Amino acid sequence: MTVSRLLLDNIAIVLKAPKYAENIGAAARSCFNMGLSRLILVRDEYPDREAMAKMATHNAIHLIDNMEVHAQLDDALAPFSFVIGTTARLGRKRTTEHSPREVVANTLPLLENNKIALLFGPEDRGLTNDDLKYCQLTSSIATADFSSLNLAQAVAIHCYEFYYAIIEQTRENAALPEYATTQQLEQMYCHVEDALLAIDFLDQKSHKYWMRNIRQFLGRIKLSAKEANIVRGICRKFLWFQNKRSLEVHKELEK
Repeated sequence: MTVSRLLLDNIAIVLKAPKYAENIGAAARSCFNMGLSRLILVRDEYPDREAMAKMATHNAIHLIDNMEVHAQLDDALAPFSFVIGTTARLGRKRTTEHSPREVVANTLPLLENNKIALLFGPEDRGLTNDDLKYCQLTSSIATADFSSLNLAQAVAIHCYEFYYAIIEQTRENAALPEYATTQQLEQMYCHVEDALLAIDFLDQKSHKYWMRNIRQFLGRIKLSAKEANIVRGICRKFLWFQNKRSLEVHKELEK
């Protein structure tokens, strides 16, 4: 199992008392699209499966079928070490809201060894102050004007921010490529210089000046061994074609 998969598996979406089954299905689809596999519902009654399945589509229907259902919020949140409440409502009794991106930055280092829940309230009222007592952070999505977002939209934005951050972190921690050695670079520069001289891009008087600039440019790129060999291969092919063309011209002149 990959590191990114392990981290994503430690995130759960918790929906408290959503009114519409379709929104639950759409939320499941958002989870699946962003690699999240755990969906938890806090509701007295199980919603209409057909309505949820229609919005989840066949790709995410397994999230609906495997969805945990709890009657009480405290039972749903019991396994989690960190809970993030999502809200658009402001008030003196509420903690300071952060953007989803800020929330991800604060909680990403915790994911390796902790389970985190993203808690969403019902579409019409959102989370109450009593709900938010379980939350260590609250997240609010900035909008241009009308502050209310559809439940599934809010879920999708938060899922995306976590998915993107985890993928970027995994990419940054990936093994670095094998960079070209000094010997490989010098061999490449020799072929580059020969090719540029062959097409008169460099002249004999100033070619050292231009080659110094070319070296500085290619040096900043940090070429891998494979990339240096590709450049050499292009230059060798270029020189071969140039020589072939010169021989053909020479034979034509001898006729």
